[in-house]
Formats: sequence, C-alpha cells, structure tokens
Amino acid sequence: MTAVLFGSISTLADTSEIQRDAFNRAFAEHGLDWTWDQEEYAGLLGSNGGRDRVADYAASRGEQVDADAVHATKSRFYQETLRSTDVQPRAGVVETFRAAKEQGHKVGLVTTTSGENIAALGDALAQVLPFGEFDVVVDQSKVEARKPDAAAYTYALEQLGETADDAVAIEDNLGGVESAKAAGVPVVAFPNGNTVTHDFGDTRRVEALDLADLRA
Repeated sequence: MTAVLFGSISTLADTSEIQRDAFNRAFAEHGLDWTWDQEEYAGLLGSNGGRDRVADYAASRGEQVDADAVHATKSRFYQETLRSTDVQPRAGVVETFRAAKEQGHKVGLVTTTSGENIAALGDALAQVLPFGEFDVVVDQSKVEARKPDAAAYTYALEQLGETADDAVAIEDNLGGVESAKAAGVPVVAFPNGNTVTHDFGDTRRVEALDLADLRA
C-alpha cells in the first residue's frame, strides 16, 4: 500500500447531521413543507449528490422545485455551520493521516462534492488536519462524472502516479464504495452516523481508522 484515499468529507469528520440540518433549513427558506428526519435522510443516502437528491425527492412527490437553488442554499448553510461549529475529526483519522505521511505514503481526499464544501471543512479542521498536506484533493470541478462513477478515483490515481492495487480507499457511503470498486481500488467502509445502518455487503467495515488495519 502506497496511497491512502479518504473518499468523502464525512470520512474525516462526521458532518452528516450538519448536512441534514442544512437541507431542512434550505427547504424552509424556499417555502417547502419538507422535513427530512434522520431515518428518512439515512434512506436517501443510498445515492450520491445532494442536488439530485432534492430533484428526485421532488419528483417522487409530484412537485416542481428549483433543485439547483435549493441545493445552493443548503450548501451556504452547511458551510456557515462548519465554520461556526466545533467540528472534530473522526476516530483515528488524524493518527492515520500522520502515520501515513510519516511512512511515506501519499494521502488523498477523493470526493465529488464542491470545492467550497471542502474549503469550509478545511477551515474547521485546520488546527488538527491541515488540508494543504493532502497530496491530491479531488472535488466536483476535477471530473465530469460524480460518484458512483469511477472518475474521481481514476483522476486521483493519475495525479498521484499510483496504481489502484497500491491504494486503499476509505468510504462512508454506498455510492463511494461503488466508485472505488469501479476504479479497482480496495475499499474499507467507515460509515457515518447516518449510513451506519446501510448494508455494505462484503466490503469490510471499521468503526475507527488505523493505518496498520487498513493494510489488512
């Protein structure tokens, strides 16, 4: 193993509930009588992409909604909350990041979220996890297709000069796991608070990160 690839914002810090709250606040601002409780939101996380999630939900209710506008408002709330909240890294994340760097591994953040969302989390975690030390950061502007497409991982491997077999991906959701597998990258599931009930099939699950364990 020569590269460790964190697959989403919530593999670094569990911001899933901040995301859900931001969606609900956006719905209210746009006059929608929607409220996603934790159970419903968890069920919606089987697919990737917040904008598409809003559009699909509207379609399921037979409603016309400007999904782009709602999602933009949600992103604003999410970023504001990240920068005003004491966000903590998940168990073992900082230790795994540091150990990987010290042992000469390349470390990447491979998402298809926006660069603005990544920057907001980077600000929130700056004291414990400087994002400038990632060897590659992939956001939605770097690739044409979102996860579960393999594009984000393929791009990251090309930038790092690594092969899929020499990397390990850490993902917190089903679409992310599918993306890593599509790119041929071995993957470990590290579910967040809202994906912990998801069935990751034969993908190995961990509750905390440890570099030695990722090599298993």
